[in-house]
Amino acid sequence: MNRLQRTLAKLDGLPAPLRGAARNFALRRAVPFTGTAALDFAVLTPERSEIRVANRRRVQNHIAGVHAAAMALVAETATGMVVGMNVRDDCLPLCKSLHVNFRKRATGGLVARAQLTEAQRDLMARETKGEVQVAVTVTDEAGIEPIECEFVWAWVPKEKPQA
Repeated sequence: MNRLQRTLAKLDGLPAPLRGAARNFALRRAVPFTGTAALDFAVLTPERSEIRVANRRRVQNHIAGVHAAAMALVAETATGMVVGMNVRDDCLPLCKSLHVNFRKRATGGLVARAQLTEAQRDLMARETKGEVQVAVTVTDEAGIEPIECEFVWAWVPKEKPQA
């Protein structure tokens, strides 16, 4: 169990109706931009994550839809959180690359679902440095995938090796 898992496990003692709000509060403080966009950390396990963004004024574009940057943010956060649930405490996760194709206009809010395979999770547990391509889908309220994304996450040691 890594630091993020231990932190979130502390919230398990809270009454069920308060857990989601406490998780959102803690994670939005840790990553302030997610708080600015008011992302909802709906599901966070070592295997998968589900992050939501509502179509609110603060994340809208000029046509009152979710802004392209907010679409990328919800996908990046979903992939980063599932990586964060698995990265060793002596390592730092880093987004190495992202590619986003905008396919259709989004309707309403969005949900991003990311997952890691068991092999990817094993690799992250064993190695102090590496990278994984993290699967993610983003759907809108109509059930359509307005964007297709590809994210590669790396992890490196927190301390640089002495030369």
